[in-house]
Amino acid sequence: MQIHNLKRIHKNKKDRIVGRGGKHAKTSGRGGKGQTARAGNKRRPELRDIIKKLPKNRGYQFKSFAIKPIGVSLDLIIKAYPKGGEVNPESLLKLKVIKKKKGFIPQIKILNNKTSFTVKVEVSKCLVSESAKEKITKAGGSVL
Repeated sequence: MQIHNLKRIHKNKKDRIVGRGGKHAKTSGRGGKGQTARAGNKRRPELRDIIKKLPKNRGYQFKSFAIKPIGVSLDLIIKAYPKGGEVNPESLLKLKVIKKKKGFIPQIKILNNKTSFTVKVEVSKCLVSESAKEKITKAGGSVL
């Protein structure tokens, strides 16, 4: 064994003398000099002031994330199904009555209008208004 191979069992440890508070030395966890290193440093965040200055108009802040159903009138169903058939979101998509929204087939609500409805259709997987439901059942169709 030579002298340059010798190692201490315990490493040198410097005494922490300077600083105020706890285990921290020198700056006591407050960084360097200046306003932020002093006691009583409480400055108002700028971003809060920017937010406060934004207009708060009615209907301006929040937009509903709820996916609302697409309205399909009875006129469109008469045109798409002249001989009758089964009405559901998939068949309406194939007949190009509706389009996909953000890659998904949207929810559909069948709505009434003032035209007479005589086509026999079976409605499934769709929301239906009360008046449209009456017209469909009078024409001999059904709503599931």
